[in-house]
Amino acid sequence: MNFPKMSRRRVLAGIGSVPLAAAAGSSAAAGTERTGRPEAIRDEPRTTVLRGADLVLTMDPEIGEGPLGTLEGGGDVLLRDGRIAAVGSGLDVPRGARVVDASGRIVLPGFVDLHNHLWQSSIRGGCSTQDLNGWLADCNRATLPKIDARDMYRFVHLAALDALQAGVTTVVDWVHAIPYDTSERYVRALDDSGLRFVYAATQGAADISLIPKIKKDFLDPLPLASAQVSVHAGMSALKELRQFHEVARDLGVMLNSHVLEHRDDRKDDPVRSLRESGAFGPDLLMNHAIHLTDEEIALTGERDVRIAHCPLSNMRLASGIIPLPALHRHGVRAGLGHDGGTNDTSDMFNVMKAAVGLQRARHEDAEIHPTIPAVLRMATLGGAECIGMADRIGSLTPGKRADVLVLDPGTLNFAPRFDWTSQIVLNGQPPNVREVFVDGHLRKSRGALVQVDTEKVVREGELAADHIRRA
Repeated sequence: MNFPKMSRRRVLAGIGSVPLAAAAGSSAAAGTERTGRPEAIRDEPRTTVLRGADLVLTMDPEIGEGPLGTLEGGGDVLLRDGRIAAVGSGLDVPRGARVVDASGRIVLPGFVDLHNHLWQSSIRGGCSTQDLNGWLADCNRATLPKIDARDMYRFVHLAALDALQAGVTTVVDWVHAIPYDTSERYVRALDDSGLRFVYAATQGAADISLIPKIKKDFLDPLPLASAQVSVHAGMSALKELRQFHEVARDLGVMLNSHVLEHRDDRKDDPVRSLRESGAFGPDLLMNHAIHLTDEEIALTGERDVRIAHCPLSNMRLASGIIPLPALHRHGVRAGLGHDGGTNDTSDMFNVMKAAVGLQRARHEDAEIHPTIPAVLRMATLGGAECIGMADRIGSLTPGKRADVLVLDPGTLNFAPRFDWTSQIVLNGQPPNVREVFVDGHLRKSRGALVQVDTEKVVREGELAADHIRRA
């Protein structure tokens, strides 16, 4: 696709033209174990200018060139009151604004992680010789009951900060059934990190009423928090699936389900269960979706069901390779996910490269979907579309929330410049993430998290891990 080159003096402003979420900022539930995040933003300027970036990938074709809305050679981005206020060149600097010198840098929207289980930082590297079923039995199910509320905070906080420092600004966290008080600590850890997050909650069928309570008590008060209802689909639990779908519908949120991650899942026919429950539509996010039939692929596109692709986890657990090109041909919206303890890192650059490389290797075709531009879109705007948040995040469109990354390509792993857009995917690493803004707040500056005692976070994570080993 070709788009006209933008004038270097063109300025795009339009705050108020896009439906927006609540005001910026966040306050967690009352309690201890604060990280200093509220103090970090108390006197922070609410206006920031990212000045003179060598490359800006807006993800909005109406702003720059090509499908990624590319601006080269001196692009500016103005952040005001938690929103993208303007994108262009030679923007005026408002009085009192913070100016970030982005010369020689790359600016793009924050990454959207569509699927994670942040508590699984507790089992990083665990069960490394096992496939999905073995890992679930010996690591996942064996560990979760041992984690109390205090240690849950520590594991989730560590993993959330890891995601943030690596450029993830929005995470969808599929949260297993945990006690109500542990849910409070889980949400607090997410909020204290400064991430924008979607808390996908589940419970046992007898405790399903806790899901609306968790949303009301813990999530609704937080401007950066959203809710989903998480489930395991299958005909053996069709009655419960219908109940969970009804809860999601009553709350006006999406249903979030693991689907056909392993070949054995076919025995319980999860897609049929989702269809019979009435959930198979645009308010459904399916994670993995590796072993879909051709008919199910076509139906997924026809019903506008969304998919979270987790290539590193799928490789680690010997689960298989998603039929992503076929899904794309049927118009299926898909984004990228890390998937907790089986990703073993929060590296979206690595996830993007794996998503591209797996399909090229399988099809022996260097132009197969996803291409480099397509996978960058999957990691940003595509992920936002999958969770119904594209009106707020995913691109540097004026009026959207200011979730923004500044990358430093002047490093041994990235330089020298040849094709920076491709190098983001093929050469990028988390240390290249120099600045991270979430809702206009500076969360990472000059390569370091803002007012976070990283050594303390790691030390507390190790203490929590010791508790599990003793248990």
